[in-house]
Amino acid sequence: MQTSNPSSAQLYEAIYVSTLAPGRPVSSVADIAGKARASNPARGITGLLIFDGMRFCQQVEGVKKQVVALLEKIRHDPRHINVKIVHHDELVRRRFENFRLGYTSFVDPTVLERLEKLQGPAAVSAFKALLPQVDSF
Repeated sequence: MQTSNPSSAQLYEAIYVSTLAPGRPVSSVADIAGKARASNPARGITGLLIFDGMRFCQQVEGVKKQVVALLEKIRHDPRHINVKIVHHDELVRRRFENFRLGYTSFVDPTVLERLEKLQGPAAVSAFKALLPQVDSF
């Protein structure tokens, strides 16, 4: 009997953009990243979080059930508002297999504002175009 490998089978990705909730300190981002890095391995989630001082853009990848559950958790997290999923689809292979959660900041606030207006493949292309520019990738 052959079993499937859940780390490579049925991979799914989602990219969302959200805004730091009013009144939340920027230090909330460190808390978000720290907790995600601690809990993501048990869920089989990897990805990259970008923060521009106001907006988040995150790509998460893993088994679809885990990715969808994480997105629901993020939608209800009081540290985020205006959560908008700009892309979700099956994924052939992980982009960030070595990151429980890669994190970087981005100085230009207009970049994520523009990405937030995109959908599907255009959002993926815009996200991938950011990768060479992020500080700690």
